[in-house]
Amino acid sequence: MNDFYGDQVRSNKPGFLSYFVIALISAVVGGLVVLGLGPKLLDWPQGQENKQVVQDRGSKEAPVLNIDPEKVSPTVAIAEKVGPAVVGIRNLARGVTFFGDVQEVENGTGSGVIIDKAGYIVTNNHVIEGATQIIVSLSDGRQVKAKLIGRDGKTDLAVLKINAPNLTVAKLGDSTKLKVGELAVAIGNPMGLEFAGSVTTGVISALNRAVPVGDQKFKLIQTDAAINPGNSGGALINARGEVIGINSAKLAGGAEGMGFSIPISSAKPIIKELIEKGYVSRPWIGIEGGVVTPEIKEELKEEYDLPQGIYISKVIAYSPAHKADIQPGDIITTIDGKEIKSMDELQNFLNKRRPGDKVKISLFRENKALEVVLTLGEMPRD
Repeated sequence: MNDFYGDQVRSNKPGFLSYFVIALISAVVGGLVVLGLGPKLLDWPQGQENKQVVQDRGSKEAPVLNIDPEKVSPTVAIAEKVGPAVVGIRNLARGVTFFGDVQEVENGTGSGVIIDKAGYIVTNNHVIEGATQIIVSLSDGRQVKAKLIGRDGKTDLAVLKINAPNLTVAKLGDSTKLKVGELAVAIGNPMGLEFAGSVTTGVISALNRAVPVGDQKFKLIQTDAAINPGNSGGALINARGEVIGINSAKLAGGAEGMGFSIPISSAKPIIKELIEKGYVSRPWIGIEGGVVTPEIKEELKEEYDLPQGIYISKVIAYSPAHKADIQPGDIITTIDGKEIKSMDELQNFLNKRRPGDKVKISLFRENKALEVVLTLGEMPRD
């Protein structure tokens, strides 16, 4: 994976390191990865999950539903209350016509959810990526230009804003309280805006599904409510009429009944930061490397007494690691006294820290143990 600044400030040491790297590459799945790039997708710090995304501005949120199933279908009540808060999104991009004229053409469509009376809308980043103009279609037929407030490719979330009166606002729920088997209703615009406001029903099939998308993994809600292209950015709703997920992906390969949604409790702090800053601030160390596994440790034990930890193959120029004099060939064993034996453990540690925090890192270097104090930086943005 490419680093952000490119330059390598120190070369790997000869000798056992050459042998070690060969063994490392053969044993570590995925090869080199960039460390300190912030939380895994959709694995954000706890404790922020239930905060309000934005302040109440007198919005008329869809109320929590009190449904008598003998009088009305829960799905009907949900569609009536939450449906108007789900919008269509057109992604327009500049293109060249056959005659050489430059004009904006439709680059794709998707869905979004109005989360605030001021006009904030949450959607997926891939829905608006590359757009030079974004048009929001409201349930009452109005077409409104939208401003991009912020986007985050790593979590596939984005926030837009429109200026329009009389907006219906969706109520955000708490996805940490979901149970497998409970009702799930998806509302969005599958296959284009001609099918705007489509409602599909199902159940919560599973929670915390780690779904690979590219080189990342999404921790998502799995549902059998139909989610198709165009549904991306739309709402997944519980029986109380609360949005508990932002629909984001459908498992590739033609599998039916396997839709996925970003848990709203994980999305809330990201949405809040996008509104406040326009981007997500993540802690950054600035190294590349791999894992010293028990297998590698055992393989090399006759020649080298290596600890388990994170082997550093490269230090990014001018990064926090560079400033703390961390070197290629070092092995990170603990941070603030906590053993770090895997990428997951490193990422989980970083999830609980912020840029500017000081951390104490224990290193193994040339058969010696040492400690450095490092100030976490802010991850460079694309």
